[in-house]
Amino acid sequence: MSENVKALTKHFKDVRQELRKVHWPNRRELTLFTSMVLMAIFFIGVFFWILDSGFAGILRIILQR
Repeated sequence: MSENVKALTKHFKDVRQELRKVHWPNRRELTLFTSMVLMAIFFIGVFFWILDSGFAGILRIILQR
């Protein structure tokens, strides 16, 4: 049991050391990256909406014949 506790303790120490190495974004970077992601989601959504509408129109034409 004590080896499990030692292993768990070592794991959390390693996690803490790795988290110190992480470059955390500042407010400006966070705002910029968030807006970029939201714009990408919006444009991809519009793209698939147009694609879906086109396929629906084609299918409607095919099924009316």
